[in-house]
Amino acid sequence: MQLLTINLRYIMADKRINSLTELMKLTGLSRNALKKLWHEDEPETIKLETLIKICDALQVRLSDLVEYVPDEK
Repeated sequence: MQLLTINLRYIMADKRINSLTELMKLTGLSRNALKKLWHEDEPETIKLETLIKICDALQVRLSDLVEYVPDEK
């Protein structure tokens, strides 16, 4: 069960950012770093520095970009 939800696609749509290439230009990040978030591929291994750069570029809070949902036992 995945505990992290990445809202990158929704934020990009809301801000009318149509491609990863456009997001690369805004953030200065590599395609590989952004693809990992786009595909929600092992989001727990993404560097905090990467997340902060995205938040700064998109003018959102970290909690808007990444949502943690505790595992209910």
